[in-house]
Amino acid sequence: MTPDAPNYEEQIRAAEVIAALSLATDLGIGVPLEHGLHSTLIAMRLGEQLGVDAETASQAYFTCLLFYVGCTANGDLAADIFGAHNALTTYGAPVRFGARAERVAGLMRAVAPPTGTPLARMRQLAYGIPKLARLFPGQIAALCEVAQMLTDRLGLPTEIGAMFLYIDERWDGKGEPGRARGEEIPIAVRVAQVARDAAFQRMLGGPEFAARVIRRRAGKAFDPVIAETLAHGAADLLAPDDDGSAWDQTLACEPVPQVTLDGDAMDRALTAMGDFADLASPFLVGHSAGVARLCASAGQLFGLDADEMITVGRAALVHDVGRVAVPVGTWQKPGPLSTDELEQVRLHAYHTERVLTRSPFLAALAPVASFHHERLDGSGYHRGVAGAGISRPARLLAAADAYHAMTEPRPHRQALSPEQASVTLGQEVRAGRLDANAAAAVIEASGQPVPPLERPAGLTGREAQVIGLLARGFQTKQIAAALGISVKTADRHVQNTYAKIGYSSRAAAALFAMEHGLVTWGELPMFGARRPR
Repeated sequence: MTPDAPNYEEQIRAAEVIAALSLATDLGIGVPLEHGLHSTLIAMRLGEQLGVDAETASQAYFTCLLFYVGCTANGDLAADIFGAHNALTTYGAPVRFGARAERVAGLMRAVAPPTGTPLARMRQLAYGIPKLARLFPGQIAALCEVAQMLTDRLGLPTEIGAMFLYIDERWDGKGEPGRARGEEIPIAVRVAQVARDAAFQRMLGGPEFAARVIRRRAGKAFDPVIAETLAHGAADLLAPDDDGSAWDQTLACEPVPQVTLDGDAMDRALTAMGDFADLASPFLVGHSAGVARLCASAGQLFGLDADEMITVGRAALVHDVGRVAVPVGTWQKPGPLSTDELEQVRLHAYHTERVLTRSPFLAALAPVASFHHERLDGSGYHRGVAGAGISRPARLLAAADAYHAMTEPRPHRQALSPEQASVTLGQEVRAGRLDANAAAAVIEASGQPVPPLERPAGLTGREAQVIGLLARGFQTKQIAAALGISVKTADRHVQNTYAKIGYSSRAAAALFAMEHGLVTWGELPMFGARRPR
C-alpha cells in the first residue's frame, strides 16, 4: 500500500498503529524518537533469554511499546507542578525505579530544576512540593487508567490492558499503588520494566552503565532473575542497534499470532490515537474526534467520493497527534506566544507527519492529516504549500479544523458561537486562505447536529453534563456554579458519574467523554477566557 493509493479492504497489523503511537509517546515525554522501539527490541531479546512463552512475549511486546501511553494524562497539572518542559523526564525518569531517596530527590529536581536561581527554586519548591504530594496518588491512578483504556481501544486483548495496573509496582512491594509485589506482578510487566529502564540508562551512560544500574536495582524495583539476566548479558542485549531505523526490526519481532485490525477496529484505534493527543490539555479535549465528525458530515456536501471520505475521516482523527511534541505550557498560555513558542506550534503538523509516515497504512493519511494548517495562498504551515498542492480532502480538513477550533475555548479567548465561527470562516475564504466550497460544506454541516439517542453507561442528562465539565478540568464547586446547583448535589452527581463509568480519575473521565462524544464546549458556560482552576 502506497501513500497515494490506500487500500481500505486489507487488514492491518495492530503493531503498525501501536508502534506509531509509541513514536508519539517519545515526543510526548521528550526522549529521542524510536526510544520506545529500541526498548521493545531489548524486551524481546530479554524474553528470549528468559525463555518466556509466546503469550508472555506478546504481552511484554505491547506493554513495552505502550509503556508511556498515559503520558498525556493530567498534562496540564504536570506543566503547572514541574518547573520546566520535560523536567520530569530529565530528572525523574532516571530514578523512577531507584531507591526511595533517589526518587524523592529526582522529583524535587523536576519540580525546581537546578538550572534556576536559588530564590526561584525555593519558591517553586514551596509551591510545587505540597501540590505534588497531594496529587501524586491521583496522577499515578490516572496514568494507569488511561493506559488501560487506550490499550483496550487499540484492539489489543484485554489481558494486555490489564498489565498497566501493575506498571508502577515494584518487586519489593514498595511501588504504586502498592497492591502487588514479587511474582504477583505479571512477568510481562517485570520484563518491560527492566527493558525500559535499561534502554533509558543506556541512553544516559552506555551499556555498561545500564548494566550496573539494573543490577543495583535487582531485588528492589526489579525481579532479581530478570535484572541479573539483563546485566549479565548486557553486551548482547544492550548492544547498540544498527544505524538504520528500528521500525522494521520492531515489527519483525512481534510475537505470533500477530494482532490485526480491520474496519471499525481500525477507526477505534485511530480515535484512541487522537484522544491520546487531545488529553494533553482540557482545552483540547474532544477536538480530533469533533473534527472527524464534522468532516464526515461535510464530506458528502463537498462531493468527496467514498475513498476520500474514509481518508479525510481517518486523517481527521490523527491530524493533531504531533501536538504532544509541543510543551503543554505553550497550549495553556493565556497571552501572546513568543517567537520560539510560535515556531514550536507551527512544527506540530511536521511531527504529525513524522509519526504517521513510518507505517504504510498511516502514511496514506499523512498527505491529508499533516496539511490541516496549509492555506491556499501559501501562508500556512509546515510546508507552505499553496493552491493545487493541497488536495480536496486536505482542504476540507483545514476548514473543519479551523471551524471546530473556533467553537472551542482557548486560554486566550472564549469560544466563538457557531454564527461567529461561520463569519470568521467566510473571512478566511475571502482572504484566499480556505477553499470556498469546503468552507461552505463545513458551515452547512455544522448547522445540522444529530444528538445521540442513548447515553453511555446509563448516564443521566445531568451526569452527561457533569462528565463533560470534568473532562474540561472543572472542580466540584465550579461544576455546581456552572450548572446552578448546590455543591452537595454536584458532588453526588460527580460520584455517581465516576461509579457508572467505572473509573476514578479526571483524566479517565476525559478519555471516556471523548470516546463517547460527551464533550460539548458550546452548551455550558465558561468562567472568563480561561478554564477555572
